[in-house]
Amino acid sequence: SDAIQKVISAARYETSKPTLIMCKTTIGYGSPNKGGKESCHGAPLGADEVALARKQLGWEYDEPFFVPEEIYKAWDQTERGSKLEHKWNELFAAYEKAYPSEAAELKRRLNGELPSDWEKAFNEVVKQWQTEKVKVASRKASQMALDVLGKLLPELVGGSADLSPSNLTQWKGVQDFDPATGKGTYLRFGVREFGMTAILNGMALHGGFLTYGATFLMFMEYARNALRMSSLMGLRSVMVFTHDSIGLGEDGPTHQPVEQIASLRMTPNMTTWRPCDAVETACAWKSAVKRTNGPTALLLSRQNLAPQERTDEQLSQISKGAYVLYQSADKPEVILIGTGSEVSLALEAGKKLASEGKAVRVVSMPSPEVFEQQDAAYKEAVLPASVKARVAVEAAWTDYWYKYVGLDGKVIGMHSFGESGPAEKLYEYFGITADKVYEAAASLVK
Repeated sequence: SDAIQKVISAARYETSKPTLIMCKTTIGYGSPNKGGKESCHGAPLGADEVALARKQLGWEYDEPFFVPEEIYKAWDQTERGSKLEHKWNELFAAYEKAYPSEAAELKRRLNGELPSDWEKAFNEVVKQWQTEKVKVASRKASQMALDVLGKLLPELVGGSADLSPSNLTQWKGVQDFDPATGKGTYLRFGVREFGMTAILNGMALHGGFLTYGATFLMFMEYARNALRMSSLMGLRSVMVFTHDSIGLGEDGPTHQPVEQIASLRMTPNMTTWRPCDAVETACAWKSAVKRTNGPTALLLSRQNLAPQERTDEQLSQISKGAYVLYQSADKPEVILIGTGSEVSLALEAGKKLASEGKAVRVVSMPSPEVFEQQDAAYKEAVLPASVKARVAVEAAWTDYWYKYVGLDGKVIGMHSFGESGPAEKLYEYFGITADKVYEAAASLVK
């Protein structure tokens, strides 16, 4: 242990790059009969072998898990920690006296608090987008949201895994981080999705930053373990996953996510947002910024998305994860559920059914996880249990949606990997069209 401690102490002097310390070990070291064998890996040694190991190691204590006082003292950091904390408090008190505004800003960030006026300013932008009916891809809407948030939230730090021009994660005025000066808040992570996500986790654990990273949705697979750990640890972090479906087109099935959306939604404590237009994208960002107990994944399109008409009430309900976007009658006989780029298909099919005299409701559900957090009354108001005729549409694996449509409902989506081709042709090829949604719904309300 002394040799290891010396190496660790020496490694701390290397501040320009990571240091790898390799400790060669023997599995089950000290066990005379099981040392070096796989049999001691997944099972207890047993009382007899433990006694033999104690004897071989010269360990004179029979009490299990006993730590001798001299070893405990060598590892006890209470006194050292107390001195360091006192030194820090003295330093910060002097800093606070000399630079009161900067100290207050640092405390705000370390406490995970947001600037007092950010949400009001951001809401005004969202209302403006609704009025102007902005038609862009949701990845572009995300960049537009970052243009606003970057000026409102100085703690915003993030970047992309070598896909900045595609993910659109650089906002106006942002500067690359410079390790020599410490200036800049944009990080170029390189082609390493797992490394990027793990770095974001570390920054979130440190505190004081609102972190985000980005890649194609398909490549979340490379970051899987770090994503799971961020959920497990309840870290506030935002993942921007663009090119979210077969809608990305000619790159083909290696780049077209199918099962990834369901995988993220099934990860405990992970919140997903798949917005249908610029306004929902902005609301998704707002939700992600406000969330403090876990990560948020934004699933964004490559293709342009049509803006949707909304009342002020509908605009406010986006934050609830799902809401009634359109209905032809107060009491629907059929409900169409859409998310992301497929909301427009549900809406087109719904209006065709309404023109034939059907009582139709179209629900946009950008975030099922947030919707599930609403009270029973709101969920019943959006998806009344009495309406069994339901159709969900999403250009992704269909299984997830049966929790909302039931065994009597139908789901329009993907049942295989994608193909290479223009986006509109792929939607037709896989039967993800307004006509197919209409036909499915019509068959339920004959």
